[in-house]
Order: sequence, then C-alpha cells, then structure tokens
Amino acid sequence: MAKYCEICQKGVMSGNKVSHSNRRTRTYWAPNVQKVRAIVDGSPKQICVCTRCLRSGKVTRAL
Repeated sequence: MAKYCEICQKGVMSGNKVSHSNRRTRTYWAPNVQKVRAIVDGSPKQICVCTRCLRSGKVTRAL
C-alpha cells in the first residue's frame, strides 16, 4: 500500500519522540491511507486516499 495520498500528496512525516525525561528517539508518523475505488477521469480506478480527503468530499467513490 502506498504511504502517501494520491489526492493531496500527504506523506510520511519524521521527527523525534520525546520522553518525559527529555530523551529523543527518531520516529515517523504516517497518514491514514485507505485503498478505495474512485471515479478518476470518468472511469473507476483503485487509488490510495487519506481519510481527510474522503471525509471532505474531494473523492467521488465508485460503487
């Protein structure tokens, strides 16, 4: 599964996880990406879309 949204290009972010004692370890955060069948250029196609784009209506789902 792709690690980025094909609509808004949202991808993996990296940074530091900081503990209570202020120790830092590297980590990453991935968006919630789902495989959905959507209408792309008039035909149904399976694409990877983040849930924010699904909720906001940027994707028309193919049923």
